[in-house]
Amino acid sequence: MLQEIRELQSAAVDKLLLHIDKSRIVYFKAPTGSGKTFMMADFMNRLLSRNSDLVFLVSSLSKGDLTRQNYNKFCEYSDKKFFSHINPYLINTELAKEERLFIPVGYNVYLLPRDLYKRGGILMQGPLEEFLMNLTNNWKPIILIKDECHIATKNLDDLSDPKKKNYFEKVVNFSATPKLSRGQYPDVEISNESAENINLIKTIEWGKDEDTIADAINKFVEIRRNYIDLLDVNPCLIIQISNKDKADSELQNIIMPELNSRPDLKWMLILNDKKDCDTNDVFKAKKIDADKWKDFAKQTSSPIDVIIFKMVIAEGWDIPRACMLYQVRDTKSKQLDEQVMGRVRRNPRLMDFETLSSEAQQLAMTAWVWGIKPDYLKKYVSVNLWQPTENITDSIKVRVTKLKKLEKIDFDLEEFLDRQDPIIYYSNIFVLGRKLASMDYDFRRFVYDNADDYQKWLKIVYYIDAIKREFDRRVEDYDRSMEVEQVDGKDIVESFQVSSHFTDEGKYISIGD
Repeated sequence: MLQEIRELQSAAVDKLLLHIDKSRIVYFKAPTGSGKTFMMADFMNRLLSRNSDLVFLVSSLSKGDLTRQNYNKFCEYSDKKFFSHINPYLINTELAKEERLFIPVGYNVYLLPRDLYKRGGILMQGPLEEFLMNLTNNWKPIILIKDECHIATKNLDDLSDPKKKNYFEKVVNFSATPKLSRGQYPDVEISNESAENINLIKTIEWGKDEDTIADAINKFVEIRRNYIDLLDVNPCLIIQISNKDKADSELQNIIMPELNSRPDLKWMLILNDKKDCDTNDVFKAKKIDADKWKDFAKQTSSPIDVIIFKMVIAEGWDIPRACMLYQVRDTKSKQLDEQVMGRVRRNPRLMDFETLSSEAQQLAMTAWVWGIKPDYLKKYVSVNLWQPTENITDSIKVRVTKLKKLEKIDFDLEEFLDRQDPIIYYSNIFVLGRKLASMDYDFRRFVYDNADDYQKWLKIVYYIDAIKREFDRRVEDYDRSMEVEQVDGKDIVESFQVSSHFTDEGKYISIGD
């Protein structure tokens, strides 16, 4: 199994390397628990083996846990010679003196917590840009890696904008839940199915709509003894509650009455403000500072059975012993749902999984989830095209159309360039190259097909924004850009499905068939 996992991860990194060679911005999607940090380190290590002058800036979610967690992992991979080329450094404010943050040179992987580059933060008052400028002036190409890229990072994005101050040669975006509404379409992807098939992440068993918190607790108690006996792991149920006033009501009226009726269960309430954290584990957790509760709770042998949270463990927290999620909070966010489910999908016995019995393996690879609707359980509305006396689909025929390739769209490049204003001076060739690299593959191919000498290339790339706008305008003119698809010189003609269905997702409608 471990060999299959390595092959899956290595193949994904191979694809990333192919994309980063031909594109400036790359998106990588992989489910939580699939080894994203390991693949990130492998990716950086392979690039550094090709070019030791590279420097990576790795942006993580928050000021605390995830960044330090990634840093510790990178150090471990480097120390154990898995990836000997990476030399990590954790940027943090603890080392700042007199409110001045100094970032040393000499490392090649810098981990940057998102909280440090918020507007007005200590890092954005000069130190970060000075550091990046120093690397650039010393001919050190910088690659930005954005972990959990679905989270907005405007201040950092400004530093990678080719139209502003662009310090980054490439930008690589990692996420389990990329935001398609912001154009974060994956170039490389490890699917949930492929990760499940090799026992890298758990398969989900969905709870019923009518199940209560009591039903979830009863199921937890039912499987807990087997978990301990067969897996030598103390399992954990995590419960997500809402924010603000609604959370208090959920705690008082739904959750705590059930937990208080089960004194055999140890529970922990973990919130952002440690003074609001609470637990009934008076013998161990109460003796530990609340700041350390998350580290205590994720240990395989931790006595904590139930963890209640709002958002504080939704992203970037590894707790492989967690096997159940009960979501009271109605998020209406697919991204947040996926992130929270990721907490209960890690394999708790990944390294020695093949030594387990078949019963133990099945238990280890099952996660139970309540409160989140899987796609196949969403309410579908069926649409049927039929009449008692005739088949409507025989009467409704349409030609199949597709967008023409760019070179087939009516566009005289020479004539267009002649109509542009004279070039006063050329920009830096590296700036022009980065601008071209940010375009999609088909458009870059069109440029190279038409740039048959250096001067022609310079002129085309100088006006590339205007050319792209004109192309987009022509593509949106379907009379010019669409063509009927053919097979053996004959138009392809199709009809509609007799039956189809759709589901309202709130912001858009998904249509099946």
